[in-house]
Amino acid sequence: MASMSPNQLIQLHSYSIYPNDSSHKIFSLKDVLNENFSDDFIKITKLFSENEQDVITLSYFTKRYGMFIAMQFYMLIVYEEWWDGTPDQIHFIAKDEFGRRALSMTFENTEWAYMDDAPKDAVQKILHEQCMPVIQALRNITSISPLLIWENIFGYMLWHFHTLSMDPVTHDLATTYLNLLEDDATWVGISETSIWHRYTNGMAPSQLVHVPVRKTCCYSKDIPGSMACGFCPLK
Repeated sequence: MASMSPNQLIQLHSYSIYPNDSSHKIFSLKDVLNENFSDDFIKITKLFSENEQDVITLSYFTKRYGMFIAMQFYMLIVYEEWWDGTPDQIHFIAKDEFGRRALSMTFENTEWAYMDDAPKDAVQKILHEQCMPVIQALRNITSISPLLIWENIFGYMLWHFHTLSMDPVTHDLATTYLNLLEDDATWVGISETSIWHRYTNGMAPSQLVHVPVRKTCCYSKDIPGSMACGFCPLK
């Protein structure tokens, strides 16, 4: 087990992750993966998205969950630490953010660990165990595009890889993780080719942060309190 520093907590809070906040738990990631919970899950999530359309609500959810996945990569690169728990140990909570009720996340400090795996194993665990089962569960609820979900996750990751690649201290490890994401072999069992490479077209994050990258609309324009994406492909 690793102990989180004040700087780590600030970073996590900025991405709607509040460790050890058990006061307003609603459901766990294990519940999201449980087909028998899907009706309750979509009803609850609609209360936060304030939209009655399933695809828009699930897009909202995956953008919230995408912040957690982005933080996994950020913490691995900056601190060589990550959340290494099981789906029943991470929970979604109600939190007031910027004057609105938001669906946020929490876990216990005891699940925060030093990364003992090789970077390749860590990336595969995140993609195969923390991303793909969630995508499959959501697609069992409605016909949401898997590309939309991946792009919701990648958007946050792209910015972090841009900043971390520019920093001499984190450049090498950030490049290692980027190369793994670009490698088709990393995606075996999910896709025949790298979904990250299809997103970036092999370009460096710093070349992409100010240009349109998405091929799908995230529907943030349809979520009360959210702004339309500046790089919406529908424009």
